[in-house]
Amino acid sequence: MNKITNKIDFEYVFTSNKEAISNKQRRDVPSILAVDALFVIKINNKLFFKEEIAILEFYKSLLKWTEITTDNQLEEFHYYTIEYDEYENGSLLSLVPYSDTQAGIKSIWSKSESLPLFNLDYIVTMFFDLERNLSRDIENYFNIDLNRFIQHIPYISRLGD
Repeated sequence: MNKITNKIDFEYVFTSNKEAISNKQRRDVPSILAVDALFVIKINNKLFFKEEIAILEFYKSLLKWTEITTDNQLEEFHYYTIEYDEYENGSLLSLVPYSDTQAGIKSIWSKSESLPLFNLDYIVTMFFDLERNLSRDIENYFNIDLNRFIQHIPYISRLGD
């Protein structure tokens, strides 16, 4: 059996200024959705995804996924945004397990024609690391406490919710 050796890198740059959100605005949904970052995914150093996204909404999707994913139960990850409602072709970003050892990522806004496969343990670890890094970087950059925001950040768990 061929060993899957694809490598993924996540990069993000906050495009909203540091004062775009404060702890006092934790219930202000329009302000929450206005906090953006340029989010980039590279696979084997080739561009796969590059879009400006509502980073707090994306973070909540990742957080919810990490809360329901365990060693024994891996759920698919799908990121939908309330800012874009044309999902006939799929989610903005998905992580889909294909077997006990493989998973793939896909996006309706992919810059690549191929659907890359990854070692399951590797890609799950990378997504968990992304959630932790985003949490830390969002809190540090905007000087906010994400725990105070989470319940107020809009979240679409699957199409139709």
